[in-house]
Amino acid sequence: NVRNWISQLQMHAYCENPDIVLCGNKSDLEDQRVVKEEEARELAEKYGIPYFETSAANGANISQAIEMLLDLIMKRMERCVDKSWIPEGVVRSNGHTSADQLSEQKEKGACGC
Repeated sequence: NVRNWISQLQMHAYCENPDIVLCGNKSDLEDQRVVKEEEARELAEKYGIPYFETSAANGANISQAIEMLLDLIMKRMERCVDKSWIPEGVVRSNGHTSADQLSEQKEKGACGC
């Protein structure tokens, strides 16, 4: 049951809101479907997580689901990593300098994890 899995993940994960991508697997076996795609999408929307219909047999949407999860993880890391090691005045790809980032972190009091 997905609701139980999400609850367990949130309870035991490394942070308060772990990165989650919901996958409905075996999309190639449409005639054996147990959960309707609409129901799965509604559940994913309720939890605010991405949803993919996947198939390990034919590879459908596997790369997209993994890339989405990695993108979520990388965005979290970018928000949380202490970038004070970046030399003063260096401009990162987001346009901020290391001094900008440090002052923002001090104002917020903590990282966004």
